[in-house]
Amino acid sequence: MAEPGSNSKPGSNSTLAAVAATVASHTQSFFRRRLWVWPLIAAAMLAFVGLWVRAKMEGAIQAEIAGNLKTIRDANVEALRAWAATMKTQAELLAEDEQVRSLIETLLKRAAQQGTSQAVLTTAPEFADLRAHLKPAEEGRGFAGYSVLATNLVVVAAAREQFLGAKAPPNYAEQLAPCFAGNATVTPPFATVAMLPDNKGDRQSSVPVMFAAAPVRSANGLVIAVLALRILPERDFTRILATARSGASGETYAFNRDGLLLSESRFDEDLKKLGLIPDSDEARSLLALDLRDPLVDLSRGRRPAKRRAELPYIKAVSEASAGRDGLDVRGYRDYRGVPVVGAWTWLPEFDMGLVTQLDVAEALAPARVVRAGFWALFGLLALGSVVVFILIRVARQAALRAKQLGQYTLDEEIGAGAFGMVFRGHHALMRRPVAVKVLDPAADERSIARFEREVQTTCQLNHPNTIALYDYGRTDDGLFYYAMEYLDGLSLSELIKQHGPQPEGRIIHILRQACASLAEAHARGLVHRDIKPQNIFLTRRGGIPDFVKVLDFGLVKTRDLPGQLELTTAHATLGTPLYMAPEAVKGPDQVSERSDLYSLASVGYELLTGETVFCGMSLGEVLLHQVRSQPDKPSARMRRPVSADLEDLLMRCLAKNPSARPASASELDEALGHCVNNGTWTRRLADEWWKQHVSDEKSPLPIKGRKP
Repeated sequence: MAEPGSNSKPGSNSTLAAVAATVASHTQSFFRRRLWVWPLIAAAMLAFVGLWVRAKMEGAIQAEIAGNLKTIRDANVEALRAWAATMKTQAELLAEDEQVRSLIETLLKRAAQQGTSQAVLTTAPEFADLRAHLKPAEEGRGFAGYSVLATNLVVVAAAREQFLGAKAPPNYAEQLAPCFAGNATVTPPFATVAMLPDNKGDRQSSVPVMFAAAPVRSANGLVIAVLALRILPERDFTRILATARSGASGETYAFNRDGLLLSESRFDEDLKKLGLIPDSDEARSLLALDLRDPLVDLSRGRRPAKRRAELPYIKAVSEASAGRDGLDVRGYRDYRGVPVVGAWTWLPEFDMGLVTQLDVAEALAPARVVRAGFWALFGLLALGSVVVFILIRVARQAALRAKQLGQYTLDEEIGAGAFGMVFRGHHALMRRPVAVKVLDPAADERSIARFEREVQTTCQLNHPNTIALYDYGRTDDGLFYYAMEYLDGLSLSELIKQHGPQPEGRIIHILRQACASLAEAHARGLVHRDIKPQNIFLTRRGGIPDFVKVLDFGLVKTRDLPGQLELTTAHATLGTPLYMAPEAVKGPDQVSERSDLYSLASVGYELLTGETVFCGMSLGEVLLHQVRSQPDKPSARMRRPVSADLEDLLMRCLAKNPSARPASASELDEALGHCVNNGTWTRRLADEWWKQHVSDEKSPLPIKGRKP
């Protein structure tokens, strides 16, 4: 008895237990009838876990790559800053050296008095003394030369005498501007037209130069000149950036605002082969390579579709030049078009950008191993699932063949459709041959409901021209089946395909029998909705040839039956587009008995012409024709005469407006009976045709979804 204040009622526990037992029973039944679900569930679960693990591992690998790239980039930035600070300090120390300052000041005064010609400057004792004083510092600290520029940019002293008295090019003024303003600087590499030796001692024009420079001040603190110590960028600057790099393809390089490479590429020899820099021994990428994205991988022999100047800059250059530091571990193309991962930054104190990168092929090698391992395992799992599925299906079919479905023994499978399989069998006692249709164990509840409705509908019909259903049942392990008469012969679809257009008398003979079957169905309030050549079967019954059987009432519409529309639409189009009435295309609720007459006339049209009423490249095009287009008359289609009465009757049945068609199947049957060629297809002609074209071997009953 329930406690006071409790909402429970007597018997509620037993009700819940009953509900739970029912649910458990249905669940057990569901999985018992769908054994193939288990390997798929296992595959799905393992695939989910595998994808999750792979994503986590790849995320961890990418995070590690990102950390490494940032570490290398930042290490190079700090190394560059430390080196630049050292270079500036050395330049400042020399510029502030009392003897250096005094010699330069005296040399400037002499130049002001005697002129700045090369002869005056080279013979000045201060020039020789300054050279002697700077030489140990120059050689000991790794500088490749020096220049002293007056405030008017005239070279008053230099390691190479040919520059004395000449005015420095305009880009020197731009690069050394901080010194004339009183601050020491280290310039980025830039081009010069002077003939200078490179790091190998060879002379060449437009040699890249780089200076550590400091202002030289007078006794009262005014800037009177600039002492510029030459640095070899291909040796010192590039060496600093190459100190910390990763793997066989990693590199760090610098670039200016114009996207020009300021340090040497690690891949100079490859760049020569790719045609990005001249193919000569002295050629280098420094100040010679625009860092543009070729949009294709040049290392694979491909060539860009645009000129080099029309190509965009690589992602790192575009982002850094805009002042945006960042990194990309998913991959982007570098100046070779090779996919790389990279980190970049802009260094305002040097007015240049810095990129650290690594080829994707090398960076993501661990991720590729993980991915390959995952796909290998997943492939094996998928293969195992497919094998299990096939084995289950084969085992199920073997079990079906060995089973006794009620009073019927299954002999062999003769067909398969969207909802099940058809077996040739026989009654265990009467030995009568039957066709047994078994619902696929994997079918859902809608399919089961439709299967049962097909049985219930067909068993109501007993006209000789309608397929006869003998029995229906369900086995203990949940297999639905029904037994129907076994037919030998061929469908109208096969007839047209194999033998083409048929005589008018035979067409009338076939259509009248189909009308008789439909008349009974319509009288019971049933609309077939899927009349087509595949569902009208020609057989010999009781020695009578060309006996028609109407098949497949699975799409039948029962008037005023709640829920029937949902069952009809499950897993199926409401009819077959080539034979659908216009009102069926517009809406299932508009279908009536006259819709079946439209479909039957479409079958008659095809029997007469060998072609469907409409054809199209797509489903939508066919359906649009059904609603809007007027069909050609059979005589116009075939370009030969056709009996006017049969042609007019078919065209009347194909009217877009249902009210323009015959009112019933019986009325159509009567109209066919009045056609001039009615009765011209005789029993003798039919016998001769069957003897000539149809063997005695029995062909299986065709079902929806597969021809016999």
